[in-house]
Amino acid sequence: MKYFFITGIPAAGKSFLADKISKKLGILHVKIDDLRKELTNNPRFSDWVNFFYNQDEKKYYQSTSCEKQWENIKNQSEAIWPEIKKKINEVIKTGKPAIFEAVNLLPHLIKRDFDFPGIILLGNSIEEIFERNKKAPRWGNTEELQKIEAEAFFNCEGGWYKKEAEKFGFKVFRDSNEAEKEILKYFQ
Repeated sequence: MKYFFITGIPAAGKSFLADKISKKLGILHVKIDDLRKELTNNPRFSDWVNFFYNQDEKKYYQSTSCEKQWENIKNQSEAIWPEIKKKINEVIKTGKPAIFEAVNLLPHLIKRDFDFPGIILLGNSIEEIFERNKKAPRWGNTEELQKIEAEAFFNCEGGWYKKEAEKFGFKVFRDSNEAEKEILKYFQ
């Protein structure tokens, strides 16, 4: 059975791509963000699940370096990783092929605990990320905040995802069509 993961910056098109591939191939699309939402009310995980939402977003991005932003993403991902890992293992036990998708699927965690490939999706431009943020807001509820997010996602977080992907041997894509071709090759 085959398994694959897609991670990368928010609003890069991960969910759209995973959904498209799962429908095309008739495989499971496991949205790890759904699991993260389930953990919101669990006292063991709620501080990290809600970490970003508990911040004053504008102040956070104005006062937090790119390195610290990445450290926060890593800390969040590692804090909820035991539950993510449990969910992935439950799917693997079914024996059904699946594509796992979320921002919290960091390459170092996948490489350490699983033996399947994945890609990192970074989006084509700040403008593209900004437009997606406006259509499906993540954190910011104003266009000003959504623009700040888009810039941070693309310029800051994207570089860290890329660095980690290269360190652990995963391919990085800006264009989802190119990423799709790579993923479909794996499932052939």
